[in-house]
Amino acid sequence: MSQASIPLWTILRSREQYGGPDLPLLTVKSESGVEVRDLSQGRQPSEDMSSYRVVQQGDLVVNRLWARFGAYGTSQHAGVISPAYWVLDVENSKVDSRYLHHLLRSEPYRQEIGRRSKNMPPNGFDLPWDQFKKIELPVLPLEEQRRIADFLDAETARIDALAAAMNSQDLSLKQRRLRVLDFASEHTPGTPFARLGYLSSLVTSGSRGWGDFVSDTGALFFRSANLHSDRVQPKLTNLVYVQVPAAASSEAQRSRIEPGDVLVGITGANAGWVCMANGDVAGGHVSQHVCLVRPDKRQINGKWLAFLIAAPVTQSKLMGNQYGGTKTQLSLPDIRDIRIPVLPLEQQMQMARSIEQQIDALDRQRLLRQRQLALLTERRQALITAAVTGQFDVSTASGRNVMDGVTA
Repeated sequence: MSQASIPLWTILRSREQYGGPDLPLLTVKSESGVEVRDLSQGRQPSEDMSSYRVVQQGDLVVNRLWARFGAYGTSQHAGVISPAYWVLDVENSKVDSRYLHHLLRSEPYRQEIGRRSKNMPPNGFDLPWDQFKKIELPVLPLEEQRRIADFLDAETARIDALAAAMNSQDLSLKQRRLRVLDFASEHTPGTPFARLGYLSSLVTSGSRGWGDFVSDTGALFFRSANLHSDRVQPKLTNLVYVQVPAAASSEAQRSRIEPGDVLVGITGANAGWVCMANGDVAGGHVSQHVCLVRPDKRQINGKWLAFLIAAPVTQSKLMGNQYGGTKTQLSLPDIRDIRIPVLPLEQQMQMARSIEQQIDALDRQRLLRQRQLALLTERRQALITAAVTGQFDVSTASGRNVMDGVTA
């Protein structure tokens, strides 16, 4: 006999409360649900928050444009949130709000919400209310719901604490990486300096895309998004690339990549990212969003120069001079004016080797942490799904085996 179920609309009511100037501002994250928003980063809220929706503890909050990716959950906080979100009062005589949170974030319900969402890229995947409200929930006694919620609250909190420790370790590794990069700019007192423009040529292509490529021979085309690395932390290996027809124009030939060239992203989110081209990408072309720096190889080692441009002291100066409204833009004159220490070529090469070895070691540690974190996230999701679907009795089960193979 199949288990009885009820549709969401029978236990949810829109909370029509607005204002609350003394309440904290909330946000909804795909990874975790409702959280107090960190106002020290990102876009600031509107000065007039009178139209913001009030959220009470236990309310279900849904970002309808990103629900497909898990941007919903019941709130453990009282606060206010953008009027673009649904704020739904949960009928607690029928459903424990904590159980509802875990149930909707289990894999079957994530898939169902994704299926019911409209495909509206690139800005979102709208979830219509008439689709969301029809989703069926299993009818379980409140006591059983609370047992499941108690179990998952405790186990996910323990998993989240371990994940936070891993993230803290990853941040520490990032900071150590930055300190290693600082070594590229070290020099003895009295070392002469020269402008980068005296020792290197700088080029950007005039092409925005594929339109200027007219011949039928293959070539590589690099946009700023292809400079795949953490900001100011270059990964000096093969660049990610796409295959496009080769350009015949003199402008494209001028921006043709040679081994040892240093590529710097100059627009958008990738402004300041740095990579060095090796032999595998020779013959490619850069877009106007990438600055191609070609060092005089008699005086400058390209790998050392890439690390120097990526060093925090250099990045700080470059980003401090950025311009533009909604999009970051670095200017070629500012890149030309970077002052670099004039060091013997052999010393540059030794420094580059030392930096690369240290960064590779740190990257291996970070990769291990990232894999462990991905495994932890996967097992967290599996635990939630197993608990709410009745795959085990939560009153006698332990979630500690989700940690198998994962260490802090």
